[in-house]
Formats: sequence, structure tokens, C-alpha cells
Amino acid sequence: MRRRRFLTAAAGAAAAAATGVATGCGNLHSNDPDVLTFMFRGSTEERDVFSRAVDVFVQRTGYQVDIISTSADQYATKLQTAILGNSTPDVFYLEPPRTMAYVTNGVLADLSEYVEATDLPVDDIWPAGLDLYRFDGEKIGDGPLYAMPKDLGPFSFGYNKTLFEEMGVEPPDKDVPLDWDEFLARCTALTGDRDGDGTTDAWGTSVNIGAEIHSYVWSNGGDWVDADRRTVTVDTPEFAEALQYIVDLREKHGVTPSINETEGLDGYQRWLRGQIGFFPVAPWDLTLYRTLDFEFDLCPYPAGATGTSATNIGSLGIGVSATSRRPDRAAELAMFLACDPEAQAIIVGEGQTIPNTRSHAAKWVEETDVEPQNKQEYIDIVEDYGRFVPNAMTYTPEWLDAFYTNLQPVLEGRQDVGEYLEATQPVMQGFLDTGYEQLRIDQKANS
Repeated sequence: MRRRRFLTAAAGAAAAAATGVATGCGNLHSNDPDVLTFMFRGSTEERDVFSRAVDVFVQRTGYQVDIISTSADQYATKLQTAILGNSTPDVFYLEPPRTMAYVTNGVLADLSEYVEATDLPVDDIWPAGLDLYRFDGEKIGDGPLYAMPKDLGPFSFGYNKTLFEEMGVEPPDKDVPLDWDEFLARCTALTGDRDGDGTTDAWGTSVNIGAEIHSYVWSNGGDWVDADRRTVTVDTPEFAEALQYIVDLREKHGVTPSINETEGLDGYQRWLRGQIGFFPVAPWDLTLYRTLDFEFDLCPYPAGATGTSATNIGSLGIGVSATSRRPDRAAELAMFLACDPEAQAIIVGEGQTIPNTRSHAAKWVEETDVEPQNKQEYIDIVEDYGRFVPNAMTYTPEWLDAFYTNLQPVLEGRQDVGEYLEATQPVMQGFLDTGYEQLRIDQKANS
């Protein structure tokens, strides 16, 4: 009962919001031990790409794989329902923040023995990706391996080369980050009335707070939690200065679209129309961005007080059910999707992600026939200045969600930054403490 209650709660808001039925074929858990079920999610394009990769696996091994694919908004509920109904798919995607809970509650199989026995180039996968799915019962990063990284998603920064040329603004250096004063100066120069109708139609940047705040905070020496991931640290001067800088970009300096200007078209849509100078360019956006009517490239994120760029890295895991009748074959499929050269050629070739292996990445960055030219920036993030958001390495992610709950008045300049952070820290701390308490309860119940 303890396991059922926790896993039901762990589905969170996504489970409450998603009610659709998945597309695809096969039962979530096959009664035939020789048939694997693979459940994953994504856009129509991504689902097509991974289905093609699975076809290669089937042709090579002769194993039968039934695919259950869903849209992103349906996935959490369908997976949770399968877990609670003891019909977990043999192979499935999982979010990193669920790794600790799924291991503790017996959902995920330990893949270590299969990794040691395989001929696939698992040791060529980015080490940070593998470590994200290791758990020793205390912390993420150590211990047995419980999933393969489906990908690493370095959340890179980009710029509209065409707009820079049109506005006569010096483009950023591909190796040296702008400091915050320099970044503001470029954004100011990029903001203006391009068509002469008296209305601003170009802006320096547009901040997606949920995705980009990590860069500003980390590069300024702040962080969400301490090194042990036990104490929330948003109530520090470094954190407050970073958040105030973000607020001021719009409310004081006017270099991002205003609240009214984003009601019809948000920052992402304005970027697609060529109206934004600096904007994130994540790997999963490349297929679309390459069809736009302007040229773009990558650059380092602007650096705060540390003088060093920072940004976040996303990931999805490919896990194997602890109740799979053929865990060896299931593990083989997970490893195949993560690092087989032919599978990676399909997945990376369609612009879904950067290469999952280091040797493939070394060749990929040299491909200059398609944008971005500076693909090395993605690799620099993975190898150097990128970090995982710490809710991926705690027992529950709700503590970080609490930060955003009442943030809007701050972003609109209607509430003091310092007062908000001081009031929010104990709320976040309460959620973080509750998560660790739940970890101990679940460990005891499942021991």
C-alpha cells in the first residue's frame, strides 16, 4: 500500500492533466515472453524516428517489439497506470526526477550486468548521461545503473545572425561569453522599430524563466540547493541579483517584449518570426529552426559575477521494467537505442538530439553544411559548463515547482525580489524535507 500511495502521488500534475489514450499497438505488458513492449512519447516526428530505429533492432536481432507511443501530455498518466496495475512495459522512457522513486519502489531493473556483457559501445556514451541514472540508495551519481540515457539535451543559447547584420550590431564571440553589462548593451542595440511605423518590432532577447533562470543564477554564483542537496539556497544575494537582472531586462530596460506585447505572440513565436536577437536553441528545435527565414548560430550564455557561462542539460532515460520476462532482451533494446551507431545515425540525422556518444559527436561538430555552424557549443555544455537541474537528483521534484507558484508578480515588478525569495525558501525547504522523509519511509517499506 505504501508503494501504491507514493507512486500515485509521484505522477503529480502531469498525471492529473493527461487523460488520453495512447496510439500504437500491443499491450503495455506482453503475456508472451518473446515479445518486448516499448513505451515512449514525443512529437509525431520523434515517434516516427524512434520507430524506425526500433525496426533496425528487430531486423538485426529477430526479436519482436510492440511499440506503444503517446504524445507528451498523455505519457505520465499512462505509464503510472501501467506501473500501478503491474503491467509496466518492458522498456520505457522515464524522467530523471523519477529515478530514485522508481528504484526504491522496485520499478526499474539494474542494468549493470547487461552493460558489462554487451558489445555495444556503452562506454562511449557521455559519462554525465550515465551517471544521471546511477543510484546507490542515497544519492544520484553513484551505484548501479538503472537506465540508459536516451539523450542529453544541452540548453544552448543562440542568436539571429540576420537581425544582427540588419541592426548593425556586433555578433557575439563563439568562445568568450558576454558579461551582463555587455549583453545588456547588445540587447539594447537590437531593440527598436525596424519598419518605421513607430512601434517596436525587434528585441534583444526574450527570457523563458523556467528554462533560462538556471543560467543566470549559476553564472552569478548562486544555486538552488547546497552541495548535499539538503538545503534550499534561493535566499542568497547571488540568487537575488540574478533574478533581479532578469526582471530588469523587461521592466527597467525594455529589451524584451512587454507583458502586453506577449499576449498575442510570445517570445518563442517572435523568435520564429525573426524579431528576437538572442534566444535558446535546444537540439530538439533544430529541425524547425532550420526552416526559418533567417540565419542563426550558437554562442555562450552571458556570464554573471563568476565570469563563466552556465546552463542546464536535460535528459530522458530508457529504463527496463524490474518485472520484465526478458530483461536481457529489454536491456539490449535500451542500450541499442542509446548508443548503437546505426540507431544514432537515424536519431541524430533527423535533428532530434545531439549524438549520444563522444566519438559520433566529434564527427558531428565538423558538419558545417547545416545550421548551426558552431555545434561545438553543444559539446562544450555537455563536457564543461552545463549542469543538471537539481530536482533531477532529489527524491521528489515538487520542491522546485514551488519556486514558480507565485513568481509572476515578481517578474512583473510588482513584488520585491528579496522578499519573495526570503518567503519562498522555507516553503521549498518543506517540500525538499518531505521528499527525503518519504525516501526513508519507502526504503523501509521495501526492505
